[in-house]
Amino acid sequence: MRRFLRGVWAVALTVMALAGCGGTSQVPVDPSQLAAPNAPVELPEVVYRLGPGDKIRVIVFRHEDLSGEFALDGTGSFSMPLIGEVRANGFTARELEQHLEQRYGDGYLVEPKVSVEILTYRPFYILGEVNKPGAYEYENGMTVLNAVALAGGFTYRAKQDVFLLQRGGANATPVAVTGNTRIAPGDVITVQERFF
Repeated sequence: MRRFLRGVWAVALTVMALAGCGGTSQVPVDPSQLAAPNAPVELPEVVYRLGPGDKIRVIVFRHEDLSGEFALDGTGSFSMPLIGEVRANGFTARELEQHLEQRYGDGYLVEPKVSVEILTYRPFYILGEVNKPGAYEYENGMTVLNAVALAGGFTYRAKQDVFLLQRGGANATPVAVTGNTRIAPGDVITVQERFF
């Protein structure tokens, strides 16, 4: 009986230690130690930059024939009337507006005014201990727990307090985050398996 109580006490101390160790700095996680408890961190807000898979609406004021909806291809580019291919990969919507105004102002239009709106964001990905892992459509303000809900919820083996998030795709360094962490398009979330 004493051995059992000592085991319960050890587990309780571990849980209490994990609950109080949240931080505010981004701490990389060594992928070889994914089974070890990780201190969740809060990621900074990210300025959204366009990339492959995004769909945008471009309005060139007073020129409806130049305006329209465009999907960015695998290189983050799209084609517009008169100026041809536009490489938008890595631009914010505001930077793309300025870039298009410069391109159209270079011998095509007098003082062009351009507006860019993001219609559809590229998907995020959720892997691991969820019922329906895969790619899902991103919506503004989503958190890790929203993503889990879209993926059909946790499996019975899921570790539900700390998650791994890779911002910038599958090759980025994973960081440990909480369920309330806001995600961004293109993020890869991994729900780990619990070990007790």
